[in-house]
Amino acid sequence: RYLLEQDFPGMRIGPEPTTDSFIAVMYGETEGNVPGNALVVDPKKPFRKLSRFGNAFLNRFMCSQLPNQVLKSISIIDSPGILSGEKQRISRGYDFCQVLQWFAERVDRIILLFDAHKLDISDEFSEAIKSFRGQDDKIRVVLNKADQVDTQQLMRVYGALMWSLGKVIDTPEVLRVYIGSFWAHPLRNTENRRLFEAEAQDLFRDIQSLPQKAAVRKLNDLIKRARLAKVHAYIISYLKKEMPSVFGKENKKKELINRLPEIYIQLQREYHISAGDFPEVKKMQELLENCDFTKFHSLKPKLIETVDNMLANKIASLMNLIRQEESNMPTEMVHGGAFDGTMAGPFGHGYGEGAKEGADEDEWVVAKDKPAYDEIFYTLSPINGKISGISAKKEMVTSKLPNSVLGKIWKLADCDGDGMLDDEEFALAKHLIKIKLDGYELPGTLPSHLVPPSHRKPFQTAE
Repeated sequence: RYLLEQDFPGMRIGPEPTTDSFIAVMYGETEGNVPGNALVVDPKKPFRKLSRFGNAFLNRFMCSQLPNQVLKSISIIDSPGILSGEKQRISRGYDFCQVLQWFAERVDRIILLFDAHKLDISDEFSEAIKSFRGQDDKIRVVLNKADQVDTQQLMRVYGALMWSLGKVIDTPEVLRVYIGSFWAHPLRNTENRRLFEAEAQDLFRDIQSLPQKAAVRKLNDLIKRARLAKVHAYIISYLKKEMPSVFGKENKKKELINRLPEIYIQLQREYHISAGDFPEVKKMQELLENCDFTKFHSLKPKLIETVDNMLANKIASLMNLIRQEESNMPTEMVHGGAFDGTMAGPFGHGYGEGAKEGADEDEWVVAKDKPAYDEIFYTLSPINGKISGISAKKEMVTSKLPNSVLGKIWKLADCDGDGMLDDEEFALAKHLIKIKLDGYELPGTLPSHLVPPSHRKPFQTAE
């Protein structure tokens, strides 16, 4: 709702868990709803394979279509709210985690949403997160309603969230968490306004980059599936080879299922396969229980060779084609809704801050602090109104900034490039040091509003 900036059909938002269905929010010329059973038989929609989850799921699945600019670039799958009790898990009527896994394998980004004042990860939420295993690179976490707590409480909430997630998500990397208040209402607590703005911008940038990377991600998924299919073929053909031709088939089947971890190790050594490419042992053992091993196919080396050739040669040329196509096409970005709110104007992120401060003012922004800078300047024994690089260095190093940064500041401040600084250039150098110490980035080239007044005409002519 926050991203689209408009209601969508079937939407219901409240403080209690409200969404009881999977809602695919997609672009459509007219606003309306398509129920799940009709959705899975529509050849133009990518949901046909969901029919295997049965009517209990399809009754809880729908597509909301509306003519929103944001949805021209991305589609959103809104999943049901998760409760902490045991009752909900029993009464769903379909395999919730299997459905989540199906979507997780096909989406570009998975966003886990937490409230700043309700952090518990229930059994079902824990199971849901575990169903995303293997898709860890797609997961992002949003800590919402962060304006309802003060800075000290927010720090504790963030720590508690990271601790809880660390117990559920088994990765050595730290998850990216975006903190903010993602709704269009006044902030209750404005202490962390700047933090919320920066975090929202980071999240927007992450979502906006998705259309550009969609083709590469699909190629990445293709490679992943090809590797898994190859390993699957090795496992199935091995089980087929080990089966007796006449007697004792059932006993041999049980023995092979129990020996599956050993078989994995044997196949790893024989075919030089990474352990990470094998399916999970427990899940594979459960699936094999219902299979007839005698109907499995033998290994076809020619097919394996074809897959290897594709992975080694064809994929590289395909990647080059994608890059060429991307360079020839305009950069695809997500537009509309909340994404347009911070693009331009005085409320854009960073406007009037750091090096951009004073951009729309007539007076030179450094002038207000220049009297204080002048006092320091005249203690450095200027000759003919200028101080040498050595004198400037003595003063500039007191900021404790590294030489690489001070060198860049010197290059920006020495407008006429004579290796010395006059009072205005020195004041500019001090201003740039202040910008850096306040945590902002330095500009690559000196913006016109920061050029000292006495250097403006010659500086612009030289340009």
